[in-house]
Amino acid sequence: MTLFDAVTATPALLVDRDVLDRNIERMAESARTRGVTLRPHAKTHKSPDIARLQIAAGAAGLTVATVSEAEVFADHGFGDLFVAYPLWVDAARGARLAALADRTRVTVGVDSVEGARALATHAGTAIEVLVEVDSGHHRTGVAPGHAGAVAAAATAAGLTVAGVFTFPGHSYGPGRPGAAAAEESEALRTAADSLRGAGIEPGIVSGGSTPTAYLDTAATELRPGVYVFGDAQQLELGTVTEEEVALTVLATVVSARDGVVVLDAGSKSLGADRAPWATGYGRILGVPDARITALSEHHATVEWPAGPDVPRPDLGARLRVIPNHVCNAVNLADELVVTRGREVVDRWPVSARGCTV
Repeated sequence: MTLFDAVTATPALLVDRDVLDRNIERMAESARTRGVTLRPHAKTHKSPDIARLQIAAGAAGLTVATVSEAEVFADHGFGDLFVAYPLWVDAARGARLAALADRTRVTVGVDSVEGARALATHAGTAIEVLVEVDSGHHRTGVAPGHAGAVAAAATAAGLTVAGVFTFPGHSYGPGRPGAAAAEESEALRTAADSLRGAGIEPGIVSGGSTPTAYLDTAATELRPGVYVFGDAQQLELGTVTEEEVALTVLATVVSARDGVVVLDAGSKSLGADRAPWATGYGRILGVPDARITALSEHHATVEWPAGPDVPRPDLGARLRVIPNHVCNAVNLADELVVTRGREVVDRWPVSARGCTV
């Protein structure tokens, strides 16, 4: 019998339900213990089935990346959604946001006076906003001390400013999470004070990333995403162990020579992300010294470690690959194959796949 015989075709995304449940509960319990709100980022799993588990465990709502993601989760009955993105809203997108606001609570990010005015003009004023600030990632977000000016402009446009948010994305690097969490705290405190200086009380102070999710910061709301699954990046950062990796890509050995095996899961299954500090394009579950050294669209080249303890797998053998960036791998799949032990127990559609607008 081969690994997961019920999965007839590879590559396939497997979700270990027991590990998933433990990951969800661990994060929820950590948030409860610290008295912070948990609003996990659904762009990682894109799955209403997983989102329901997060809400049942205590999450207050969901974070999404795009309006179309918000539409999918609203269609599945989720009533509190935050689009953590500084949207530039035109008439078409504004109409979609207004329609969303008619059936669910929706909050969006702004990081400019012009963006706030465009939102109010095209989507109306039923939508609350959080002002995004840059806490060191240097991607989007206004300087923390300028958050009050953006909030004042949003208020003048008729919008309700609920607070501030940031993403400490510079936590993604060896040895960086602690410093990034400290910089996040400083930025959020400064931004909150800036809002108060403009006469606006920040009811929500939102931050968080998976590498910093268990560290104390000034955030009153956390938005980690990858924690539900784990991935090879988190392994290299030391954020998770192999026992906490819930999602793997089942792949078949299609070619082998000397110390190399080639799998049928390439960049169109695993995603092609590789951070400058990453040691490969992914890991092999249970074989920590194996490395994916090259990816083509439908090939993964694996350098297999030498030694009798880890014999090179035969042609046709099935391996479980830990992708570098799990969010991208999920977005490439139609479904998640849910397992317990060696048994397939369910299949969950990736309902928000491809929701980029």
